[in-house]
Amino acid sequence: MQTTINCQGKLIDLARPCVMGILNVTPDSFYDGGRLENEKAVLLQAEKMLTEGATFLDIGGMSSRPGAEVIHPEEELKRVIPAVKAVHKEFPEAVISVDTVRSVVARQAVENGAHLINDISAGQFDDDLYATVADLGVPYILMHMQGQPKTMQVNPDYDDIVHDVLDFFVGEIEDLRDLGVKDIIIDPGFGFGKTVAHNYEMLNKMHVFKMLDVPILAGISRKSMICKVLKVNPKDALNGTTALHIVALQQGAKILRAHDVKEATECIAIFEKLRVC
Repeated sequence: MQTTINCQGKLIDLARPCVMGILNVTPDSFYDGGRLENEKAVLLQAEKMLTEGATFLDIGGMSSRPGAEVIHPEEELKRVIPAVKAVHKEFPEAVISVDTVRSVVARQAVENGAHLINDISAGQFDDDLYATVADLGVPYILMHMQGQPKTMQVNPDYDDIVHDVLDFFVGEIEDLRDLGVKDIIIDPGFGFGKTVAHNYEMLNKMHVFKMLDVPILAGISRKSMICKVLKVNPKDALNGTTALHIVALQQGAKILRAHDVKEATECIAIFEKLRVC
């Protein structure tokens, strides 16, 4: 499996799993919406995550929670670009990911210090996004989603969740390679157009995706697949998140995308200890 990705000249080795800290500059994200309302708050959270061991910081300006609306590009740019600039200036060593579905946001983010693009839509919302990522020469996180955030949880349906998602990745990776995208990371898209049962079946068989020979990102942190089983809200879902992070690592995840960096980093330390015993 490919383990090294080139992030604008920063070579990141994923042979040992790592953490992507979530920095949402949105007012309506499902867990931390509205917490990072100004540059000072963004920088304090970025510093905390880097100190706790985050390899990547993922900055997002549009909520993708179930039922969320797609906002205007100008509003997304107003939220994302100042945050990217501030983090890049204050922490030049940080590897910045930008969570966006738009080519204009991707391009401006990279021009202002971002190193990779995290797209929940697999190019579905912007026909120019794949070509833009190829032109920018940055790694790309390819996520599976059935439908759109506004409607994705209305009766999601699959013939076979694992095979359907695998087939999707095969086709999209081929398209990206044809355009010249070299570094691809896949995200199965837990919670994006999937029932609780779909999510757990996919997590339990996530090792199947290793045959694609690209790194796997697991985005499980505080999601409803935990909350619905434990009957808690996202605020009380850290323990469940930690449990599923260990499972994700056992299933081949190389990146844990998490709100709680310290706890995710500790999961990796425990997992690595188990591997060498």
